[in-house]
Amino acid sequence: MLTGYNTNLAHRGVTFHIQTEDSGRNKPHIITHLFHGGTILASEKTGYAELLESDDLKAEVNSRMEAQHKAMLRRLSQGELDTVLGERLGAEVFPD
Repeated sequence: MLTGYNTNLAHRGVTFHIQTEDSGRNKPHIITHLFHGGTILASEKTGYAELLESDDLKAEVNSRMEAQHKAMLRRLSQGELDTVLGERLGAEVFPD
C-alpha cells in the first residue's frame, strides 16, 4: 500500500478536498474522492490487478495514483463537476 495524495483546492470560492489512495495488493485498486464538508461528492476507482507481477509495481501504481489525482483536480478546476456539485450541494454553493 502506497502513501496517498491529499489536496485542498479552492474552486469558485469554495474549498474542496481531493484524496487518492491505494488499497494495496489484496484489493488492487486506486480510489480518488472529492469531498466537501466530509461528504463525498465524486469518486473514481481504477483497478490495477494486471500490474501485480510487475517488477516495478510501486512506481507504476504511484504513477497511476498521481495521474488519477491530477485528473480529478483538473475536472474540478475546469468546471466539469460544477453541475454535479450544484445538484449535490445546492445551487447556492457557489457565491456569485
